[in-house]
Amino acid sequence: MSLFSSIAVSASGMAAERTRAELLVENMANSETTRTPDGGPYRRKDAVFSAQQVTSPFSAVFQTEMDATATGVAVSDIAIDQRDPDKRYMPGHPDADKDGYVSFPRVNPAEDMVDLVDTSRNYEANVSAISAVKDMIQRSIDLLS
Repeated sequence: MSLFSSIAVSASGMAAERTRAELLVENMANSETTRTPDGGPYRRKDAVFSAQQVTSPFSAVFQTEMDATATGVAVSDIAIDQRDPDKRYMPGHPDADKDGYVSFPRVNPAEDMVDLVDTSRNYEANVSAISAVKDMIQRSIDLLS
């Protein structure tokens, strides 16, 4: 794998983690949303990652000659939680049913915060990998000059 392919792999990981972070923040922001435009409470969303072949635009010519491919990551789907919502007894709430229960999303803000910290660390690891590759490329240039 070329150094430029390494950058493309880390970039794909950063893009996937950014999408995951956006979904986690959306989940936390809507943890108390009882009514959506679709009707009913908000449904929790999760990013589903899958392997994907990545190519580096910088080394496309070399890759065709060497037949080298790198595997990165991409968000292949966004899974929407289909479980029944949590029911809370709140008879005065505008969204209460005939029995006084309100449907709330199945979102655990503490769990999503832990996932968000994990996502942040994964993003930082990809940034560190890109920085290391950049340093290797710079040292190679310095050796050649």
